[in-house]
Amino acid sequence: MKSSYSFALLTVIALSSAACSDPESTQQTLEAGERAKQLAQQYMIVDTHIDVPYRLRDDWEDVSKATQRGEFDYPRAVAGGLNIPFMSIYIPAALERTAGASYQLAHELIDGMEALVWRASDKFGMAYSSADAERLFAQGKIGIALGMENGAPIEGKLENLQTFFDRGIRYITLSHSESNHIADSSYDLRKQWNGLSPFGKELIVAMNNLGVMADISHVSDDAFWQTLEITKTPVIASHSSLRRFTPGFERNMSDEMITALAENGGVIMINFGSAFVTQQANRYNDIIRPQIDAIRAELGDSAEADAKIAELRGKNPYPFATLEQVLDHIDHVNALVGIDYIGIGSDYDGVGDSLPVGLKDVSSYPNLIQGLLDRGYSEDDIGKILSGNFMRVWKAVETYAASQ
Repeated sequence: MKSSYSFALLTVIALSSAACSDPESTQQTLEAGERAKQLAQQYMIVDTHIDVPYRLRDDWEDVSKATQRGEFDYPRAVAGGLNIPFMSIYIPAALERTAGASYQLAHELIDGMEALVWRASDKFGMAYSSADAERLFAQGKIGIALGMENGAPIEGKLENLQTFFDRGIRYITLSHSESNHIADSSYDLRKQWNGLSPFGKELIVAMNNLGVMADISHVSDDAFWQTLEITKTPVIASHSSLRRFTPGFERNMSDEMITALAENGGVIMINFGSAFVTQQANRYNDIIRPQIDAIRAELGDSAEADAKIAELRGKNPYPFATLEQVLDHIDHVNALVGIDYIGIGSDYDGVGDSLPVGLKDVSSYPNLIQGLLDRGYSEDDIGKILSGNFMRVWKAVETYAASQ
């Protein structure tokens, strides 16, 4: 019986990737110049989504020193000029099906970040507020801020929101890969709430009043629009990019959504993961996975199957995005709504081996800055992208909460 897999299905992706990855077109921004490196050290850099806590839970290393793995450690962060990483307290969606599991994991991951600061207090501090972030920046320390990716640990109890606020959580990504008790997920076909749940609507109000930013990355379109209807403060997309470049990918934001986000005063923090940046990378796994499944179905778990899969991947390598294509996302938001609504949410340590050429780890922010300089952005504009826009939102959320 002939196998059902074929290398031909990936040809269009391979060709498109090659066309988009012309070395001459990207080389200008792969090596940051001295001015870009200076700006990386001069301006505060806030990255609102770095998945170090869960990475260390599965594969611990001392990130206060140079590490062998991952995309974040202290030496690379210093080299790149990163000042305020929002460490993702990531909760797998499946844990919500076990009572107490997500709540416990969230506390464990927060414990890990506090332990890091305790072990290396000369290098790190906890950034519980915008003022803390600015103070730590002035002291030359990296400020560890915390965002909860997936609101499952709230468990339908507003007292848990208070508990996690007291532990330092300053934004909550309302849902993740599945709909939860708060909101529908962009990835989940079962739109059980048609947006936000009744508790989710109550939670948005409570988050506003307490000073926790609402993060609409991962939520369904309906949940996004309902959040904007309810919130009294600006919201963020902590790690999303543009649907214009990935048609049909609900996880990214449409132009209409970005326009509404800007009207709300919020910020879209651009995700660097290749699947968020280009259609070719976004569709790659959907096309190659069935072919791998077909090989396994015919040949089983065998050396011959492994060789066939290696051949398949060798002939159809992953179509990494480029720095230039990430810059295209920034350009489009700027053209659509202006410079004041753009930030950085890289998803380092969260998107596997799929980061763009030129943006492979936290030492790479100068490359992004060089690209912005090459495209004519002013230093003031660059400062807004690196942190100014997000800090404006953080302070607005704090100010509203203080008035309640």
